[in-house]
Amino acid sequence: MAGMLRHVLTSLLFVALALALTGCGDDRPDKIAKYQQLTEQRLATLSSMLDTGQLRNANLLSQYSALLKQQKPDLSSLLDELAKDAGTQGPMYSSLKRRLAESKDATNFADIDQQLSEAENLYQATDPSLYNDMLSDPLNVVADMSEGKLARVNAISREAAALANNAEDFGPGSQLVGNPAYGNWQTDSSGTSFWAWYGMYAMFSNIVNRPISYDRWSGKRGYSYYNDVGRYRYTSPKQADAQTKTFEQTKKRFESQGKRFDSPYAKARSGAIALSRESAALPKANTTTKAGSTANAGGKFRSNYSKDSSFRNSSHRTTRSVRRGK
Repeated sequence: MAGMLRHVLTSLLFVALALALTGCGDDRPDKIAKYQQLTEQRLATLSSMLDTGQLRNANLLSQYSALLKQQKPDLSSLLDELAKDAGTQGPMYSSLKRRLAESKDATNFADIDQQLSEAENLYQATDPSLYNDMLSDPLNVVADMSEGKLARVNAISREAAALANNAEDFGPGSQLVGNPAYGNWQTDSSGTSFWAWYGMYAMFSNIVNRPISYDRWSGKRGYSYYNDVGRYRYTSPKQADAQTKTFEQTKKRFESQGKRFDSPYAKARSGAIALSRESAALPKANTTTKAGSTANAGGKFRSNYSKDSSFRNSSHRTTRSVRRGK
């Protein structure tokens, strides 16, 4: 009897030990692989939805661009470039595709935690509802270029946003400033950083004819979906590092002059309306911390939003008609 009891206890001990060893195993590589697989599927779904006209803001972007080309044919090249975001050839979709490929190479990351966070971020960024919201930025750029003839989407009016945020008018394309899909911050010999557009987007500089400095933009920028809601999901770790570097360089320059400089993301701007439920659940720029959900100026990313969300088409409406008079 005693021998049998000893045998049972020994067996239970081995089972407990096995369970403990299993619990100590590192499941992060499996999570990364799973997220990557799911993101591949979401990218395919997103591509199909764009091709078949199932994303509302993508459709509006195409329509807005076509309408404005009739009014301002001299801007046709720039509008054609902006309209690319309505399909899979635009910088936003191309960025997600590139980041997914890079996420599979561990040498692109500081550690496995950063790789896992990037995998989670990409999974969320390819959610059709979030992506639809993200398209409100280029869409509203076209709306603003129409000088009031086309209504903004998912955002309050240009005038109301400027008043609410005490924002400076940086001219057409201002919603895209800071978004690494459209340009980057370049620093001159004096240590001042200015926004440099990529490719055809440089036409914005011709329209405004005034460079946008990082320090002025940081304090006086207006609302945009990317900078105030989506930056965490639509920024790669390398791009976040570049944002942090620009911030730290500018902060150091200000401190040498006895001045204070705050991150452009330290305070979220107001202006969003009728965003998707998925966007509302995302951590905001002004709640980010290096040890928490995101990095304030673009440091190591962490995720606290890993729950699945439905593949549904956004059906949010604008507060006004698509086309209206002044």
